Amino acid sequence: MTKRQKIVLYLIFAICIIIACSTLVQNKKTNRKIQVAKPVETEQPTNTTKANNNHFNYLTFAPSAKNKVYQYRYFTLEYNEEHEQASWVYYLLTSDFINGTAKRKDNFREDPNITTKSATLSDYKKSGYDRGHLCPAGDMKLNKTSMSETFYMSNMSPQLPGLNRGEWKRLESKVRKWAIEEDSLLIVTGPIFKNNLGYIGKEKVTIPGYYYKVIYDITPPQKMTAFILPHIQKLNPYFKYQTSVDKVEDMTGIDFFSFLNDDIEASLEVNIQWK
Repeated sequence: MTKRQKIVLYLIFAICIIIACSTLVQNKKTNRKIQVAKPVETEQPTNTTKANNNHFNYLTFAPSAKNKVYQYRYFTLEYNEEHEQASWVYYLLTSDFINGTAKRKDNFREDPNITTKSATLSDYKKSGYDRGHLCPAGDMKLNKTSMSETFYMSNMSPQLPGLNRGEWKRLESKVRKWAIEEDSLLIVTGPIFKNNLGYIGKEKVTIPGYYYKVIYDITPPQKMTAFILPHIQKLNPYFKYQTSVDKVEDMTGIDFFSFLNDDIEASLEVNIQWK
């Protein structure tokens, strides 16, 4: 073998070694990337529901808002700092949430998510008013997280015991029955700040004059209804206060389900009776 042939052979050998090392390094980098990219397991998504084989993003249906909106795992709310409570709480209600096994813990607490700070436990202490859930604990029995979130003070509004433990509670039970019958309901609940009864606590939590609940059955045949209950101790049966979504919009200034075709929205929102 000539000297020139030996040099060529050495060069080829060196090139092979360089290629082999390069491939080995690249494989190690690739392996590291794959390990880093492993997905983290999370809870199943809660922002969609399957109704009549149609997938459906419920967040599309959120009401209009003038204040900051906060997204929790299982519901959304608009927090009204002026009144130290939510203007509305909005969520999807299905039988899975109603028939869950999560136990009520009554762990009422301030909401650390509210940037301007929520009402406090002391605001309600010895006020004569209940810490009334806007999104009921009974609607969120899916798991520990769903149940726990309902006890944030941002989800509370001062309610007279006669309302909270009476017709309002019976209305909530009726809505749960509808959810089981109809498959999937969109619920919006909140106070109406008209004819207010004053305020409680150092944070001056407004005592609303009325409360509303808007219900939209998204399974065919679709329908809507609403309730406006006066904030008094002794009420008539809750069904006496059934009304249209249009009426709630007039009293609150909130636009519900505005994404719908105008004709469809109009025909649904004027509906009153749903038994």
